[in-house]
Amino acid sequence: MLTNIRLISVQEYHQMAETGIFHPEERLELIAGQIIRMSAKGTAHESAITRTERLLRQRLGDKVLLRIQSPVQLDDYSEPEPDISVVKVNPLDYEDHHPDASEVFLLIEIADSSLKYDREVKAIAYAKSGIIEYWILDINRRKLYMYRLPSPDGYHSESILADDVTISPLAFGDCAIAIRELLQKI
Repeated sequence: MLTNIRLISVQEYHQMAETGIFHPEERLELIAGQIIRMSAKGTAHESAITRTERLLRQRLGDKVLLRIQSPVQLDDYSEPEPDISVVKVNPLDYEDHHPDASEVFLLIEIADSSLKYDREVKAIAYAKSGIIEYWILDINRRKLYMYRLPSPDGYHSESILADDVTISPLAFGDCAIAIRELLQKI
């Protein structure tokens, strides 16, 4: 590991955005003190987000707040923007802060071209911060990667599930979801 790299804090990242350092259309996120350029969103990616959001809204209703591609503050150096965040209801709708790990039930990333990054970089960042459950929906291979049991060195439970499996989020055992419901009809 290089020792002469200066990490950027969430506070500094916000200051940079406020002063206009980043182009308004630039898709960026802060992971482990580094600014990461996010890939462009394709139509399959966007439709998977729409399907997943709709399904979660139907099944979970007012028990949660769903946030789409909105920041979650993991620690002082990481503020990713997961595709879908299933978070605790907040009376101010998080007007005064971004949700932190203690307020997150589930984070979901939709992967078309980002599977390696989502599995290797984001999974570690989410586990280190204590995100209790993390899913990656691989829309190309029609699989769901389910991560549970976070620790400082990563998740201790990783399951790769086919589209014919039915699952439930840890926090909502009565919310059965068939993985194929999240995927494009074929």
